[in-house]
Amino acid sequence: MSGTSRRRLLSAAVAAALLVPLAACGDDGGDSPSVDSTKPVELSIFWWGGDARAKLTEDALALYTKKHPNVTFKKTWQANQGYFEKLATLTAGNEAPDIFQIDDNYLTEYASRNVTLDLTSYQKSGKLDTTKFPESLWKYGVVDDKLAAVAFGENTQGLVYNKTKLEAAGQPLPTQGMSWEDYITWAEKASAAAKVPGTQDPSADYKAFWVWLRQQNKDLYKGKELGFTAEDVVKWFELWKGARDRKATPTADVIREGNATDVTKQLVVTGKALASWVWVNQLPELQKNTKDQLGVMSYPGDPKAQWARASMYFSVYRGSDKKDVAVDVINFLSNDPEAGKILGTDRGLPSNLDIRSAVQASVTDPAMKTSIEVENALGKTFGPSPQVPLKGHSTLRSELTKAAESVQAGKASPQQAADAFIAAVKTAISK
Repeated sequence: MSGTSRRRLLSAAVAAALLVPLAACGDDGGDSPSVDSTKPVELSIFWWGGDARAKLTEDALALYTKKHPNVTFKKTWQANQGYFEKLATLTAGNEAPDIFQIDDNYLTEYASRNVTLDLTSYQKSGKLDTTKFPESLWKYGVVDDKLAAVAFGENTQGLVYNKTKLEAAGQPLPTQGMSWEDYITWAEKASAAAKVPGTQDPSADYKAFWVWLRQQNKDLYKGKELGFTAEDVVKWFELWKGARDRKATPTADVIREGNATDVTKQLVVTGKALASWVWVNQLPELQKNTKDQLGVMSYPGDPKAQWARASMYFSVYRGSDKKDVAVDVINFLSNDPEAGKILGTDRGLPSNLDIRSAVQASVTDPAMKTSIEVENALGKTFGPSPQVPLKGHSTLRSELTKAAESVQAGKASPQQAADAFIAAVKTAISK
């Protein structure tokens, strides 16, 4: 299914959820069982992930049941592929789980359609404790002034580079805070010395484009509109066209290969570039795929443009008749030390900083230790979080890749590609 068709299906299914009676969707708690009640409560919970995540999540939920014997769980999980289609179908049929995992691609869509419970009152009362969260992290769950979800892990953008190859070629490592122009010059010199392209071309990477925009005092989104213009996109594409002309990057066919989201296909581990644009928490997985030693730092430019991004969230279904207990479960998973130890870093660095410190102390994998150290160090420089992406965000991501690849292959000029990109994205976010 194409990205456009996928989004249409999701939008139609979520919209259908609005047909459920309003009385079933109130935020006042209604007859929601009390957290202190001893009456039996079964909560449904849905997430995506693999076998390892399932085991950790089930163990943490079992711990909650051990401490609250009247509460049991109907657990459902699956791979990421098809997850949001399934969630949309459940929601449309008024069968949404009480608690569900979500990410920033779809949070605004679900929140703006009143599918997610506004958690603000629970936060203010202390029933949902976010006081140990970085402020910019919990705020990255706010949509239209409502707390629509709880961040269940922190992540940020990371530039991973091959230390082994750079040192063997007698080249300096990239340094935090270097300008984009200086970074491209560094990559050009490293390419010539190491006989390996210095950097993957990130012109198709929305993460890199987003950080670069924020360093220009702009953003990906502003209110209900885009926070940038076609001219910004042109400048971005021209920046990387210049890098390609200087042979600081691979050729277009290899760049396209590196645009794949599979960690095992990142050019920094396939040996086709000295640096790749990823998420900081991907370092351990990248390291598993190469014998060379890897390093990680922030993207070029002012690191304050980066923020504490929620790697994913948990939300409560607004139509749930067990809201209070569902919120208590999320609060437990976020803040209980034993639960935090069980869940570890599977969904990103724990949002609760005290639990993060405890988990960090128990980590033995060197790459994971580095990942946590870098994330914590960057956390001291983080700027405020941007607004959660608008609906249509997945279209923006796919259309940026399409536009950038057309420029990389010489099939369109930066201006032509930028104009087509802007038109497609404006249509997607206005639906």
